[in-house]
Amino acid sequence: MDLTSELEKRVALFSSYWQKYYSEKKPVRLYQAAQHLPNGGGKRLRPCIALLACESVHGKQENVLPFAAALELMHNFTLVHDDIMDKSTLRRNVPTVHVKYGEPTAILAGDLLFAKTFAALQDVSDLAHFKQLTGELVHCVQEICEGQQLDMEFQQRATVTEHDYFEMIQKKTAVLFQLSARGGGILGGGTNRQVQALTDYGLNIGLAFQIWDDYLDLSSSETVLGKDIGNDIRNGKKTLIAVHALSHARGTDKKTLETIFGNPDATDADIKKILALFRDVHSVEYARSTAMDFSTNAKHALEALDDTPAQSLLMQLAEYSIQRVK
Repeated sequence: MDLTSELEKRVALFSSYWQKYYSEKKPVRLYQAAQHLPNGGGKRLRPCIALLACESVHGKQENVLPFAAALELMHNFTLVHDDIMDKSTLRRNVPTVHVKYGEPTAILAGDLLFAKTFAALQDVSDLAHFKQLTGELVHCVQEICEGQQLDMEFQQRATVTEHDYFEMIQKKTAVLFQLSARGGGILGGGTNRQVQALTDYGLNIGLAFQIWDDYLDLSSSETVLGKDIGNDIRNGKKTLIAVHALSHARGTDKKTLETIFGNPDATDADIKKILALFRDVHSVEYARSTAMDFSTNAKHALEALDDTPAQSLLMQLAEYSIQRVK
């Protein structure tokens, strides 16, 4: 079973469904800004995970679509606001929302996507599931906010431990993957054991995905990746690669890191020095192997599920999380 073609089927189903939640109204500029990232593409991984999780416990796709829409609206809301905070200029190979429409409109567009998240969730037909998933989504948003704040605070700290880093990415990124898989299992009518297995899967694939993102930021090209290369270095962002390098670099390497890392005026030549240093102290390879470990953990979690086509696709998706190039 080909993962790409199977995901495309589910993306097509999802895309035809969720557009109603961000269709254009007035003021036109606000709705155009809210549509900018959704219309710019994206992998739709979180909706696909929710759909596959539902299918893996023999549930019906239509039961999970409103929840899947809520997940993707929430994800795009976080991207709009993250790009403002990170001063990013590119996302999905197009200008970020605040660059194209200005910061005030971008903030409002993000807020609108946030509101639409709960509009979509209201269409979950089962009342008990609606109440449960609303509570879990609210808790998830709270953790995402905590994770983003930690991410920003880490940029001002000289020392961040790996424990700190993992706490931050679990909250900022992995919890939404976790809820995607968990919610799909719940709406599919899974047993407690199956829902817990999907919860563990979602957490681990989310951790693998974020660490691989950090790896790609420093090993891919801007054209392929679709966003700024080296931005994390200028911002002093504490990725796993940076955390590892800061704790393992010695001598002149340590001084070079202290001089360039976190310097917003770092030149392209400076960025290349840091990239080479990250490789020399084996920090890039360390992040790569750590992401692979979490991917393996995700696959192990799925062993509690029945052997179905959806379970197989979730397995392949765990592999994809540490093989993709963007």
